[in-house]
Amino acid sequence: MKTTSELLNLNGKAAIVTGGAKGIGYGISYRLAEAGAKVLIADIDEAAVHATEQELNQKGFTTVGLKVDVSSEEDIKKMIATCQEKFGTVDIVVNNAGIYPPAPVAQMTADQFEKVMHVNLRSVFLSTKYAAEVMKSQGGGRIINITSIDALHPSMVGLAHYDASKHGVWGFTKNSALELAEHNILVNAIAPGGITTPGVSAMSQGASAEQMAASTKAFMAKIPLHRMGEPDEIGTVTLFLASDMATYMTGSQIVVDGGALLS
Repeated sequence: MKTTSELLNLNGKAAIVTGGAKGIGYGISYRLAEAGAKVLIADIDEAAVHATEQELNQKGFTTVGLKVDVSSEEDIKKMIATCQEKFGTVDIVVNNAGIYPPAPVAQMTADQFEKVMHVNLRSVFLSTKYAAEVMKSQGGGRIINITSIDALHPSMVGLAHYDASKHGVWGFTKNSALELAEHNILVNAIAPGGITTPGVSAMSQGASAEQMAASTKAFMAKIPLHRMGEPDEIGTVTLFLASDMATYMTGSQIVVDGGALLS
């Protein structure tokens, strides 16, 4: 029987984290790298990619930053190939990148809807498809998809495209877990609730301090723990799923929401 420290040791593993330079992605990249994995930080924000790469490498971790547009099939292929080239394997893929530009259905354009689907859902399909090819040849791997509690319950008016994409990722997670189990590729999901990230802050731009305070108070009232989550609280759960602590889990979704769905 392995010790707890051995179970959580990712030395010798190579991981990819999409949207890995900021917010939840940063929390995930940090925890996987701290556990010993070599991490490819994939993000569309090139400046943030290299800043995070430099920061983590200065801590003694092994990371490589790469600008990636996950809505591009060619970029996804390049991402997988770069991980193989730099680290030799592709053992863990965390599909975290996502966008949520608000727009009511009545004002939403087809292009807006399709962009959210391409970034949030199609990218997970492409990443899984190409990563699984490599993982099959290696004898296994882990794919972890970041969904949302909005994959289980509607969020708010203005995010119909986002909710649809996250419901889709959860459905895709379950079906791909069935298909890939025989290849020892475990596919699971994490459903965050309210997490303090730059993306959440950006949604609030233009609101007054009073509006922000009222909105925050109303949101917190629905969370039994009465606080927002931190990116690291998603990072630690991702580490659990990526490690030998979770060798008998596939097709599962872990809700990390401070109890929000209870209300």
